[in-house]
Amino acid sequence: MLKPKSVEELAVQGKRVFVRTDYNVPLNEQTEITDDLRIKASLPTIQYLLENGAAVILASHLGRPKGERKPEMSLAPVAERLSRLLERPVRFAEDCIGAAVEAQTRALKAGETLLLENLRFHAGETKNDPAFSAQLAQLADVYVNDAFGTAHRAHASNVGITEHFTEKGAGFLLMKEVEFLVDAIQKPERPFTVVMGGAKISGKIDLIKSLAERADYILIGGGMAFTFLAAPPLRHDVGSSLVETDKLELATQIMEFCANREVNLVLPTDCVAAEEISSSAETRNLSIRSLTHGLMGLDIGPQTLKTFESVLKESRTILWNGPMGVFEHEPFANGTRRVAETLAELTAGGATTIVGGGDSAAALAQFGLTERVTHVSTGGGASLELLSGMQLPAFEALKGE
Repeated sequence: MLKPKSVEELAVQGKRVFVRTDYNVPLNEQTEITDDLRIKASLPTIQYLLENGAAVILASHLGRPKGERKPEMSLAPVAERLSRLLERPVRFAEDCIGAAVEAQTRALKAGETLLLENLRFHAGETKNDPAFSAQLAQLADVYVNDAFGTAHRAHASNVGITEHFTEKGAGFLLMKEVEFLVDAIQKPERPFTVVMGGAKISGKIDLIKSLAERADYILIGGGMAFTFLAAPPLRHDVGSSLVETDKLELATQIMEFCANREVNLVLPTDCVAAEEISSSAETRNLSIRSLTHGLMGLDIGPQTLKTFESVLKESRTILWNGPMGVFEHEPFANGTRRVAETLAELTAGGATTIVGGGDSAAALAQFGLTERVTHVSTGGGASLELLSGMQLPAFEALKGE
């Protein structure tokens, strides 16, 4: 695969370097950061630039303000956390374009850092507006993209802006993510097992088909499993569990697709069921065949977990994307927790374990296991598209002059 320049190949001494980061971090009602994984993931690139005499201008989005200035989506809390992590001051700009910001960037000296305000406070960011791209580009001499989480989007700060720089490249995180995810599925140590979960098949169709061409096993949990169980030829009555009725035919095609390629597609045989989704819900362990109207399957059951664990323990490469149940509520967290713990155990035994961002990464963090797997992707949508064999617009934009 043709690759862009790495940040290490760029001339950054004495230059102002614009770094597109992904600081789309979760905040609580007091606008306090509840998970700083993405901030920590950006540190190697920032530290490299500072140590090599660059003035660093950081830019990111947070949330979906849709072109409006919303104080609760300000990046100011990120500047504070970043300052503590870097152990040096991080200045904060009240906007990301305009005369005042340009003056701040011109005054920036080598070894200093400035974080711009939320890019999406301007509608031009998500529209990849040429004028907005040009205004951002005026702030720096060199461009580095280290925001894997947005690499599947063609926006002003990661695609449009690149047209204005001859010196441009990828940060350590972006390069690591692309190389890791591409290499993992193209040259896996076998057996290669994919654990797939989450609520819906929608958005993961290309991913499943792409992985079915390479995997030895695909284990399906989460809400999406019930669409497979309800589809022909199985046609199980799954009670009031989530079923995408418009995807039943597709589920059948995926099952046939896997069968034709001799990929073992493993579906749940039992579940943790309840009448409601809540932390105080009354639960019961039921076989899939015992589900009745009014009961929802909200986690994989003990027998399914036993089956999944036996497959995982024989695997050498494991990709996990999507929780096994509604893990945010304790009655339905066991399946996701046990999969996470099993991956941690297997990693210690030498297996390669990759977690594909999004809710799976959140679950790992909740269970305190983030550091105990081989790789946690910082991008949910981007990792899905890359693993599905699609090109990432922001990565492609960095190639060539």
